[in-house]
Formats: sequence, C-alpha cells, structure tokens
Amino acid sequence: MSGRIGAAFDRFRARTPDTALFGRVVVINGLVFTLGTLVLALSPASVSSRVRLTEVPVLVIGLTIILAANALLLRSSLAPIDELIASMRRVDPLRGSTRLRESANGDWSRVIDTFNAMVERLEAERITASSSALAAQENERQRIARELHDEIGQSLTVALLRLRRTADRAPAELHDDLHEVQETVRACLDEVRGIARRLRPDVLEDLGLPSALSALCNEFAATAGLTITREIDSELGRVDADIELVCYRVAQECLTNIARHAHAGSVRLTLHCDDGTLLLRVRDNGTGTITREGAGIRGMRERALLVDAALTIQAHPGRGTDVRLAIPLTLRRPPP
Repeated sequence: MSGRIGAAFDRFRARTPDTALFGRVVVINGLVFTLGTLVLALSPASVSSRVRLTEVPVLVIGLTIILAANALLLRSSLAPIDELIASMRRVDPLRGSTRLRESANGDWSRVIDTFNAMVERLEAERITASSSALAAQENERQRIARELHDEIGQSLTVALLRLRRTADRAPAELHDDLHEVQETVRACLDEVRGIARRLRPDVLEDLGLPSALSALCNEFAATAGLTITREIDSELGRVDADIELVCYRVAQECLTNIARHAHAGSVRLTLHCDDGTLLLRVRDNGTGTITREGAGIRGMRERALLVDAALTIQAHPGRGTDVRLAIPLTLRRPPP
C-alpha cells in the first residue's frame, strides 16, 4: 500500500514542481488521510459507536499504516535538507567547497541553486580579498626589502669602511677590538641582505622558479642545518609570475615550518610539470604532528586559491609531513 501511495505522490510531485514546502506537506498529509478514508470506507471493516475490544487491533493497524506512509513520504520529500545541512558544515572558502547536486524539484531546487550561488559568491569574495591582501603584502615586502638594501645596507657598508680605515690608523693594542667590531658589523650586513633577499627574492624574477628554489634550499641547508634533497626539473620554462610567486612562497613556508617545528633532519623537495600541471612536493622526516592550522598554513591555502591550485597536507606522526601543491598552468616557452 505504501508503495502505491509513494508512486502516486511522485507522479503528483512531478506535475507540480513549484509547490511550496508548506503546500507540499499539506498535500502529503491530505493524500495519506484521503487514501486512508477511502480504504476505510470501501473495506468491509466497520467500527461500532462504542468501540469493541475486537475492533481495537483493526484501528491500531490502520493508524500505524497511515502514520508509516505519512512518515515515508515526508522523509522522501524532505531528504534534500540532510544533504544541504551536511554541505553547510563542509563549506570552507579556503579549501574549495563541493556543490550540491540538483536532484530535487520545486522549492528544493531553488534552495539548492541559491545555496550553490552563495558558496560561489563566498569563494569569489574570499579570492578577491585574499588577492588584494597578498598583493599589498608583497608590495610591502618589496618596499621593506628595498629600504633594507638601500638604506640600512648602505649605512652598514659605510660604517664597515670607516671601521677599516680607523683600524689602519689605530694603535696596535686596539686592532683586535676593532677587528671584532668589524666582524659584528659585517655579520649584521649579511643578515640584513639575507632578510631583504627572503622578503623579495630577486633571483625569482631574474632567473625563474627552479633557480629560486635551489637558492632557497641552499639557504635553509646552511642556516637551519637541514639536509635537503632537490629534484627540480631544470628544463621547466618560465610560467606566470603569480604562479612562480605562489610556488616559491609555499616552499618557503614549508621549509620555515620544518626548521622551526618539525625537528627534521632531512627534507626532499621536488618540482616538475606533468600533463599541464605544476607539481611541488615538500616532504620531511620530522615529528609529523599538526595540532592546528596556524597563520602559515592558512596563508598557503590562500595563496593556492589565487592560482586555482590544490594544496594537500598529510601529517604522519613519527614519519614526517608531506605537502603537495598542484597548479594547473600553461607554460610560457621563451621565444627561440
């Protein structure tokens, strides 16, 4: 009986795709009660004015059938709301949210369309906001790097030259002290240059991503004591500047996190192009624990969104962390 009711309701719902949710519930209940009344009227069963004990099971069975049919039809009609709630819980503009399938009619179809449009607006606004913020950040990095190089770097260079001339004219007993001061100033100058280079890597603009990543690996190997194995496709052509910058910043953030938190001894960095997709992978043999995603990881996800990339981070406790960045691209080959 419930199967016949369900089939009848499906035919009715297909003919009335614009029925409102309230009207749909009313129609379901009305259809169930109408069919129950017809069954009661046409069946040989009867109920006395004073219900007899032998008639109670018939009433209970009839009521149970009506309630079960009503519940099944309502469950079928309201099923899309469960998928909508689950999708709402999964929405994350930083990771890219899945869209709901348009498998319903009437108001549910409009609700699903509206929800999908809302998610698209959220992701578009997040990308726009992230793009503006990261562009402003890169401009500020460039300005600070230029001031460090042109102002503080030049001042330290002048101070170092004057110390050298002073040491040449100073008494012999002051030579050691002046030499120590010279080494301190020279170390400060090297540190300022290193900070400026990390803020705005000139090698990325001048020589491209493979050379910039090689220089980055050499720097972290020297300063953090990491053993870094590089597998970088040297034949990789120049790609879009935004893609190169995103790839470089993600690799830089990975190496920074490894040096600070992973307690790793070795790192493997690979970069190659496969079927029009630029693949960057950074693996370490550290602790492999990520208690929460901090500003660094969120920054990597925001940068990945800017170039429509897929960023996956897999932490294996005791066996290290594996970060993968897949960027769809079209290589720009240099002119012959």
